[in-house]
Amino acid sequence: MDRENKRRIYLDNGATTRTDPRVVEAMLPYMTAEYGNASSLHSFGVKARDAMEKARATIANAIHAKPSEIIFTSGGTESDNLAILGFVSANKGRGNHIITTRFEHPAVLNTCKHLESEGFRVTYLPVTREGIVGLEELEMAITDRTVLVSIMHANNEIGSIQPLDRIADVCKSKSRGICLHSDAVQSFTKLPIDVSKTRVDMLSMSAHKIHGPKGVGALYLREGVKINRLVFGGHHERDLRPGTENIAGIVGFAKAVELMNRTEIASMTKLRDMLIRGIMEGVSDVVLNGSQSERLCNNVNISFKYVEGESLLLSLDAEGIAVSTGSACSSRSLEPSHVLLSIGLRPEMAHGSLRFTLSRFTTEEEIDHVLEVLPRVVKRLRDISPLKGG
Repeated sequence: MDRENKRRIYLDNGATTRTDPRVVEAMLPYMTAEYGNASSLHSFGVKARDAMEKARATIANAIHAKPSEIIFTSGGTESDNLAILGFVSANKGRGNHIITTRFEHPAVLNTCKHLESEGFRVTYLPVTREGIVGLEELEMAITDRTVLVSIMHANNEIGSIQPLDRIADVCKSKSRGICLHSDAVQSFTKLPIDVSKTRVDMLSMSAHKIHGPKGVGALYLREGVKINRLVFGGHHERDLRPGTENIAGIVGFAKAVELMNRTEIASMTKLRDMLIRGIMEGVSDVVLNGSQSERLCNNVNISFKYVEGESLLLSLDAEGIAVSTGSACSSRSLEPSHVLLSIGLRPEMAHGSLRFTLSRFTTEEEIDHVLEVLPRVVKRLRDISPLKGG
């Protein structure tokens, strides 16, 4: 049977998700009949603006924010950049020290590296073997020049969930008032987020991780927090993100948020645990990466000894099973995952790792099939592997 006729199973939902047909249906009118520019004063423009503001309220409600605190962007990367670069630009007089972690998404890490070239000092906090930031390390890293802390809510590769409430408490304790940004691209709608209680100041979100369209995201910006724009043009999005708004994408984003529910999260959690248990019992010499308990509902990251991860990925793809070796943004890099190195894995173990990420469309039958195919593929690769001694 050739690849075109094989059963296809998609377990790379941490990279992107299938757009839900109900999201597409909600978007279509704003590509055809209601295609106005939201800045226009005629009825076409008014309908577009009404749809955008309804979507803004939906997304704000999902994190208990005010609609005025939601700024639409092109996705998570732009939201991260707008938050970090925009904040330090607007608050130059307050200090020049930033704190982040060693296992952030490249959208944060590379932004911080750029700021280092501009004279900022950046502290990259270590994480535990399970991928959790130590609060004591954060406390010790803070100086009187610290202006911004950026720590992701849940890691995109290993799924470890950070104690965001307690991180916020450290940032705000002793009247410090340090600004806290969190990349919540992977956790948004999968984990409860309440910005009215958690003292996070900026939060990055993206639609295409939750069955929405690509090319649209949002930044939560707490009222009173000052940032500067990065792009110059019109007066869109509170003068912070100029450019004609992607109304169809924004409507699709809001529809995707509406569709996420606790029943689906429980189902993904059950299938995640089924996959972890099946791999650990069915394949020898494997290691689960990330936290056992504080883990995203759809994330499984496993290191396979004596196997090269890319060979395993391609072999599974030939069987109709799509997985990843880490972040999609770094998939063409020959370097081992910086996330896996940050939790203490040796380079050879990091190179032998796969990420399986589930979605609402993942079924128990698909997990059963993966658990049937995977041990056979691993065995075949190990039999020919130069990495296995003896």
